[in-house]
Amino acid sequence: MNYKKRYLDTFIINDGLLNEIDLGATIGLNEDETMKIIAKLLQEHKIEYTMHKACNYCLMKKRIAK
Repeated sequence: MNYKKRYLDTFIINDGLLNEIDLGATIGLNEDETMKIIAKLLQEHKIEYTMHKACNYCLMKKRIAK
């Protein structure tokens, strides 16, 4: 499994309990790797920048509805 998919799956399960950097650390990513994955997910419109509990990102609304 690639890290982007793994991060997104973990992101969904986490539901904002951990911030994005700590979440990446739980799957073995450093801060730079985590931010690169976040940038890709933002470009793909899978997540958006908005406060969600402890995290600065949340799933795009259209992804939640699926």
